[in-house]
Amino acid sequence: MSTPRFTPEFKQEAVRQIVERGHSVAEVSARIGVSVHSLSKAVTPDRTEEQATELAEAKSEILRLRAQPRRTEEERDILKKATRYFAEEPE
Repeated sequence: MSTPRFTPEFKQEAVRQIVERGHSVAEVSARIGVSVHSLSKAVTPDRTEEQATELAEAKSEILRLRAQPRRTEEERDILKKATRYFAEEPE
């Protein structure tokens, strides 16, 4: 026996009963014949794409911040060399 398929409208109404009308997940799932797990999953939005975007942004920020001290050190070294060069007395 296959699992029954519900229309998007049916799912939206079930979620609306929980979110907007304040019914519990267990109460709505028992009333409409859907498992608590399935209904809880429908109420909680899937954030995998959003999380992947946030993770990619965080990684790029980490790489930028790691490169910043190296760049600062290189700039400092260039300035030290320039100071020594211009501090030398011309002959």
